[in-house]
Amino acid sequence: MSMTMKRSAPAGRGPRGTLGLLALLALLAVLGAVGGCAHPPAPAVPGPGLVQLPVLKGWFDGEAVLYVTTDISHADVAAAKGANFAPRLAHALPGGPPQPGRGSSVDKVYAVTNFQQPSVFASAPKPVGPASKDTAYSPLWQMVKVTWQPGRNPRELRAEEAVLEAAEKGDVVLEPTPVVLNCPIVQRPGQGSLPGVLLPRPPG
Repeated sequence: MSMTMKRSAPAGRGPRGTLGLLALLALLAVLGAVGGCAHPPAPAVPGPGLVQLPVLKGWFDGEAVLYVTTDISHADVAAAKGANFAPRLAHALPGGPPQPGRGSSVDKVYAVTNFQQPSVFASAPKPVGPASKDTAYSPLWQMVKVTWQPGRNPRELRAEEAVLEAAEKGDVVLEPTPVVLNCPIVQRPGQGSLPGVLLPRPPG
């Protein structure tokens, strides 16, 4: 899946400028793998001012969200996901065992290792964009591996609460890793999209 965006004049510097740069993205064109919605085809070669970035489906609190992966602290994971290798992201983890809490700049994303399903995020902006009031959200994520145990019945987990409940029951084992990913959430149902980003339809 890819998304096509139209880029305007460069935004200013600073945190607000960074948000402004994202807000200038004008078009998401291809959403084939998210909900199987019909959509106009993306251009084979982006024209002037257009870029194509991969967009992925994830879960947050039982809702399907869309996100992009731009930077990863681990070289092999970055290569596998086609993201920038950014080793300094690892410094965002607090000292001691890599288990950040809500006071950290890093939240948790749960990646299932032996059952195919989208990743599960621990937080999301509400609403998406500069009006977000959810101070728990961060686009930096510590990868936590989720592995189904032998003899258990694997099923899709769609919320952090469901992941933790499965762990308490012994259905899965959680393994926090030192891998940090920069994966901004760009759309969630009922909470809009980044300003300037147009989705043909919300994800299914």
